[in-house]
Amino acid sequence: MASLNVGDPAPDFELKGTNGPFKLSAHRGERIVLLFYPGDDTTVCTKQFCSYRDNEADMASLNAKVVGISTGDVAAKEAFVAKHGLKTELLADVDGAVAEQYGIFAKRLKMAKRTVFIIDEQGRIAHKHGNLLSLTFDDVADLKAALDKLPAAA
Repeated sequence: MASLNVGDPAPDFELKGTNGPFKLSAHRGERIVLLFYPGDDTTVCTKQFCSYRDNEADMASLNAKVVGISTGDVAAKEAFVAKHGLKTELLADVDGAVAEQYGIFAKRLKMAKRTVFIIDEQGRIAHKHGNLLSLTFDDVADLKAALDKLPAAA
């Protein structure tokens, strides 16, 4: 599938995660931050999610539901959360189908490219930012800046 862009409807999905099932459309009326990442307990991904853990108050002030998505299974995500005391809900896109829907699945590597999508209250993509080669990530300040640029909820 072609990559999605700002203004496109966000494809709906339902995935199992560390807090149970998550269905995107069940969160209409909220801003959702989808953090696609390559893998659980890998160097950059660990830095990314530990930075969110270490800035818990700032994360809470985003006024958005934040979830991480990668191809690892729920057991891998639960182990990742437990090992590092992570606070972000993590979702298991085991077959890469959701990353494929969003146009960011690296088939050869069987993983999602590190990409942030912000879904607005109406279920449209309001922000998209990819991190070239997945070696860097959007920190809390980056997420806040992106959310602050969005129009106020209708």
